[in-house]
Amino acid sequence: MKNKLLIVIIAVCFISNSSWAQNSEKMDSLSYSLGVLIAQNFKQQGLESVEANEVAEGISDVLAGKEKMTVEKANEIFGAHMEAKQKDMHKDNVEAGKKFLEENAKRDGVITLPSGLQYEILTEGSGPKPAATDKVTTHYHGTLIDGTVFDSSVERGQPATFPVNGVIAAWVEALQLMPTGSKWKLYCPSDLAYGDRGAGQLIGPFATLVFEVELISIN
Repeated sequence: MKNKLLIVIIAVCFISNSSWAQNSEKMDSLSYSLGVLIAQNFKQQGLESVEANEVAEGISDVLAGKEKMTVEKANEIFGAHMEAKQKDMHKDNVEAGKKFLEENAKRDGVITLPSGLQYEILTEGSGPKPAATDKVTTHYHGTLIDGTVFDSSVERGQPATFPVNGVIAAWVEALQLMPTGSKWKLYCPSDLAYGDRGAGQLIGPFATLVFEVELISIN
């Protein structure tokens, strides 16, 4: 949405300096059409409750060069609002993940790190631990908290090789703690996985994920 709004606002700036600006009837019609486009973008994002007068004032202030906040601050406010809205829309995932992790933390053998990542050691290896800049080869089996499999190198029968710092935050943290030859089970809060984006058809926004990860080698 931000990109669409940016295009519309750039169009306003361009047109206000064009020959259209000399024809008041054309400008009235064009200005109204831009308002319709902006409002449609708002509606598509569930922002029907915004204060239209404040939106108009913001546009007017920017065009006049007297805006009351920076673009960075505006992005921060907008981003925080949309994240909160996303969480509300997917509150079932948020609440289910929170409850799962709270109960899981009580089980014997489950270790909870300060980041919120939980793990248990299935097999303890004795080899070196990888650094963030290393490439590693692993076997893994990933599921949602209800057991739905969304990805598995084990089922494909083909280990995966990738940079340690090229995967989700939960893996980046865990892999650097794992001696080669280890097999751990990871319980990943959504903010250490795919967050509000989700991934593919099976991993929804704010989904908590579970992985069995075997660290085969450091390459």
